[in-house]
Amino acid sequence: MDFSSNLRPHSETIAAMFKATFTASEGAEEGTLIGDLARRLMAETPPDALRVFTAWDGGALVGAILFTRLVFDDPRTAFMLAPVAVATDRQGEGIGQALITHGLDLLRSEGVDIAVTYGDPAFYRRVGFVPVAEGTIPAPHSLQHPEGWLGQSLQEAPLTPLKAPASCVAGFDDPRLW
Repeated sequence: MDFSSNLRPHSETIAAMFKATFTASEGAEEGTLIGDLARRLMAETPPDALRVFTAWDGGALVGAILFTRLVFDDPRTAFMLAPVAVATDRQGEGIGQALITHGLDLLRSEGVDIAVTYGDPAFYRRVGFVPVAEGTIPAPHSLQHPEGWLGQSLQEAPLTPLKAPASCVAGFDDPRLW
């Protein structure tokens, strides 16, 4: 398996995989929502606020993750991991975990301080995320599932509270996503 962060020639393939993966697991409406979100994030987010990592096997896209910048009234840098997709016929092989670990390692090497995500705690704990209260890491919008708000320090420093308010990139500035 090969990892890549070369977004431009593959953005439509990446968006299509998000749509297909979420359609298979959550239904057509969610698939369209997440496919459109991925497309919008890749097209509209400034390069310094977006990291896209993909996994390829034999020339086929088998996984993709996006990290987008979260901004706080705090000097530390934070990125949010979302969405995450693995090709439906390749799920359960550890591709998602390997891809997330790869992405977190690259963010760590860039000096990013904190990573957060909003999803299934059982899955994301496998790659170092722990539940965090909104008092520790404020969310940009009200959370429908606060138990899914997770974070981790990417540096040697402990995960201490970030100062509110929080803001996200334009693609995530939609309460339906929270």
